[in-house]
Amino acid sequence: MTSKTPRQFFRPLAIGAPEPYRELPLKLERMIHFVPPHLEKVRAKVGELAGQVDIVLGNLEDAIPVEAKQAARDGFIAMGKAADFGKTGLWTRVNALNSPWFLDDITAIMAEIGGKLDVVMVPKVEGPWDIHYVDQLLAQFEARHALPKPILIHAILETAEGVKNVEAIATASPRMHGMSLGPADLAASRAMKTTRVGGGHPEYKVIADPSPDGGPRAVAQQDLWHYTLAKMVDACAAAGIKPFYGPFGDFADAAACEAQFRNAFLLGCAGAWTLHPSQIEIAKRVFSPDPTEVIFAKRILEAMPDGSGAVMIDGKMQDDATWKQAKVIVDLARQVAARDPALAERYGL
Repeated sequence: MTSKTPRQFFRPLAIGAPEPYRELPLKLERMIHFVPPHLEKVRAKVGELAGQVDIVLGNLEDAIPVEAKQAARDGFIAMGKAADFGKTGLWTRVNALNSPWFLDDITAIMAEIGGKLDVVMVPKVEGPWDIHYVDQLLAQFEARHALPKPILIHAILETAEGVKNVEAIATASPRMHGMSLGPADLAASRAMKTTRVGGGHPEYKVIADPSPDGGPRAVAQQDLWHYTLAKMVDACAAAGIKPFYGPFGDFADAAACEAQFRNAFLLGCAGAWTLHPSQIEIAKRVFSPDPTEVIFAKRILEAMPDGSGAVMIDGKMQDDATWKQAKVIVDLARQVAARDPALAERYGL
């Protein structure tokens, strides 16, 4: 596939549209909290919710009944107009590109609250062609409504075709904000034999060799999503965009949710979806760096101000590679500290 030259890549795709970002805005995005905007009682709490989460997402796609699609779109617009989101991001997950609702979603939302919207999450992205279509469409609406800043695109990786094309998707547009793993639809696309939404499966496991005495054999459950998540993280890191873990559907299993989120955090993900209020605190805890690690990372940066050379700290050698790792942790801690005074104190920031 022929790529645009760098100079063309960052040109607006419509006359009058804002210049694309060359760097993503620096924002803390530990959780993308999903809200069903067709439910009035949920919408009424959004103002309060905005102070508790990093991102509020109005969901228009899966989990919204067909008969409620219009109500969800209208509810999201009303929600966007009514609430002051402050530093909290306002996103929407629109319906799939091949659905009867996608074009009306974009048309109505951009006209009514385009100036408040930060990111459009696009489901079932198959390849860069899907991003190119949404990219051009958003530029046309930005120009029509004289919007002051570009709206970013977040792709959900939930088909085998999308996984195959993940690198091309990541670099398809300067609007790319990041990607999320969509395990439920991806499982169906691959013909995987699971009905779980995220997380592991007790039958996906390895078993130790038989012991000479015939005793019990150790069994370890494996992660169905490790390969895909790692592939997505690499594609996002190479493109300078953000990877996210998607949904964890078993709201009653907080321990498994935390383990899955933590694996994603350690692997390089910026955050995860939260589908239930109980998952918000889990995401905050997991995607905020541990105070002990932050304090140690600060010691590395203080001992090597310019990141060169090597030093010994607590009997362990630290060099330019560990300096880079420490900087990742401290930079994230500074973002967290700006929103969480209690953690700021524990971080010494």
